[in-house]
Amino acid sequence: MGFDYQKQCDLQQFQKDLDAFHITLSEKQIQQFVVYYEMMIARNESVNLTAITDFEEVCKKHFIDSLSLVKAIDLSGRRQESGSSSDHPELTLIDVGTGAGFPGIPLKIAFPDLRVTLLDSLNKRVDFLREVIAELELEKIEAIHGRAEDYAVPGQLREQYDLCVSRAVANLAVLSEYCLPYVKVGGSFIAYKSEKAAEEMREAENAIRILGGGAAEQISFTLPDADIYRSLVTIAKVSTTPAKYPRKAGTAGRKPLQ
Repeated sequence: MGFDYQKQCDLQQFQKDLDAFHITLSEKQIQQFVVYYEMMIARNESVNLTAITDFEEVCKKHFIDSLSLVKAIDLSGRRQESGSSSDHPELTLIDVGTGAGFPGIPLKIAFPDLRVTLLDSLNKRVDFLREVIAELELEKIEAIHGRAEDYAVPGQLREQYDLCVSRAVANLAVLSEYCLPYVKVGGSFIAYKSEKAAEEMREAENAIRILGGGAAEQISFTLPDADIYRSLVTIAKVSTTPAKYPRKAGTAGRKPLQ
């Protein structure tokens, strides 16, 4: 795309942050991140993708934040804390409410063997994501336009994924109703949260149980070389989600499960 990233972008801190997460990227993958940034900033003029536009801030608050998933799970599908080996052939992941592609696209760039679905309710954002996928020549990834309730039904994408992730802004009970129906029994839903994670976990305990989830687990940390506090809340899928969930569009947000 004619973008001289070596001259225009300071990649030193990004590389340092990747090292902190023990993530090693090739030159091609680094270029993919920078081209993704360039496309996002260009499209941001016509579609609201992000309020953060400085390259270093995008690297920290979007790219590294997205990749912080490795604090909770290795991307062959096993929890890091389990200590067990896994021969999982191909991890399937859906990013619900992906917006500008976070965390799904950074995860796909860094871990190309993932099979990824990006789901968003705004068609203009989905069009942008499809352009990014084509420009970066990413494979085994699709962007779908629709509400979370639309595809979490039998015959669509219900209980099709090993892992569901979301950085969407909603409380955990609401997110669980949107996301747990996508997860296979034995898989996990991981929500990106901040300071209020523990309170949300307590309030969502019964909703999670109703939806087929196990006890929520929290991993808290700060992003490398920053005072940005993050929590990853992992919910294992232990039983099939009852057929009546998720409820019709908008209901979960208006009347969260208690």
